[in-house]
Amino acid sequence: MAKKVVKKIKLQIPAGRATPAPPVGTVLGPAGINLQEFCTRFNDETKDKMGDILPVEIYLYEDRSFDLKLKTPPAGFLLKKAAGITKGTSKSSKETVGSITKAQLREIAEVKAPDLNSYDIESAMKIIEGTAKNMGISIKE
Repeated sequence: MAKKVVKKIKLQIPAGRATPAPPVGTVLGPAGINLQEFCTRFNDETKDKMGDILPVEIYLYEDRSFDLKLKTPPAGFLLKKAAGITKGTSKSSKETVGSITKAQLREIAEVKAPDLNSYDIESAMKIIEGTAKNMGISIKE
């Protein structure tokens, strides 16, 4: 028989760097999750992606066991990394803070494809391009 999910928690944590300290501890502690076990499992599963911010969904079951579902890094994080900037602009229509190439855009779309609502890479590229435009990142040919 399948276990019943009691709670679903979403967090964004740097890959390979989960610790029981806040913000992880303050969110998962009251939920009854063993913090040390969570940190060990998360760090082991993400050690190959060090430096990236990874969204994770934690499914807590009645018996206090849990499962992790790792997602792809946020599009904004990948765009900032590709453009070599630390943050986007607040005036996206008037200010450009960086640029990426079409090849970099395709690469980001391929990474994000499993988490996007798109049927092919071309439509995924359009979604990522919209995010880039809102951040003040231009797309070069």
